[in-house]
Amino acid sequence: MNILSSISELLTHIREVEQDTIKMSQDSMIMLTKFIENNNIELDDNATTSLQYQDIISQQLTATIEAIDSVQSNLELFENLYKVDNQISTDAFADFNKKLLEILDIAKDRRDSFSGKLGAHDQKEIEFF
Repeated sequence: MNILSSISELLTHIREVEQDTIKMSQDSMIMLTKFIENNNIELDDNATTSLQYQDIISQQLTATIEAIDSVQSNLELFENLYKVDNQISTDAFADFNKKLLEILDIAKDRRDSFSGKLGAHDQKEIEFF
């Protein structure tokens, strides 16, 4: 199912962007923390809160990544089940078609046998009721 593959690829891209964003946020936090430590800067409440936001953002992105992974896992499961079910259905329809053709052949043979075509050189026994 092409649409599910496209959705999965889009989710993979979003996950990668979010992982990159988490990494940049962590790197930024490390650089800022080193700068604060190296310059003996005391942070006020607003600055401390802003640094905490970086961690909150990373946690939110991680939660989104986990949700994406779960969706992708279920998409993959659905795709696999669809392929198996589709193959089973295809095989069942092929078997059904074969049986119908056999029934049709039998019906045509009986029609020819029971039609009263006397004198035909390929005539089969005619059954009378």
